[in-house]
Amino acid sequence: MRKVTVTGKTVELAVGEALHQLKVGRDRAEVVVKVAPSKGFLGIGARDAEVEVSVIEDPVGDAERFLREMFVAMRMAVRLTKQVDGTDVVFQLAGDRVGLLIGKHGQTLDAIQYLVNAVGNKYSNRHYRFVIDAEGYRERRRQALVYTAQKMAEKAIALGREVVLEPMSAQERKVIHVALQGRRDVRTESRGVDPDRAIVIIPAEAAINRRVTSRSRIAQRARG
Repeated sequence: MRKVTVTGKTVELAVGEALHQLKVGRDRAEVVVKVAPSKGFLGIGARDAEVEVSVIEDPVGDAERFLREMFVAMRMAVRLTKQVDGTDVVFQLAGDRVGLLIGKHGQTLDAIQYLVNAVGNKYSNRHYRFVIDAEGYRERRRQALVYTAQKMAEKAIALGREVVLEPMSAQERKVIHVALQGRRDVRTESRGVDPDRAIVIIPAEAAINRRVTSRSRIAQRARG
């Protein structure tokens, strides 16, 4: 929690200086008067006020304000809605030009999400998980990745060798891992260094043996 202790001739002046240092409004501050000001007697024993001012945490509000200010700076009319479930927060973006905020394979959306998480968690005592979506893009992309995972798994088995997918973000690689983790005929691993880190789908030894056996039987029937 951000807080400062400030002195001033009056409580009001001390609080004003504290708010200036913390760069927040009075509605975001909690004030504790530690020492009340005193004029003393004939100037003897006079003392300034001392206050402790703490910033009231508002990670979701900070993240939302950042987004809205960013859209204003970009001169984009974006409708913003949010869904909060504990420390999980989803911001949904909508508008005529939100495609510009998605980018290739969601790269722009991921960059915005990274910034929002940095801003929202900067002063928070708890870690919040902010997800930025644009008109359902995340779910459409997830479904496409699951389809690709199954298709490439079958290819790896058919070829009897590893199949390397295109580089993806950590979030998208996780979708691939989860999509194939229940299969016994393939396994997955990530190789490389970001941003070129990619999923490799590896056929299981048993799957390769079945493929070899199947080819042998076909060859035998052809000869027979």
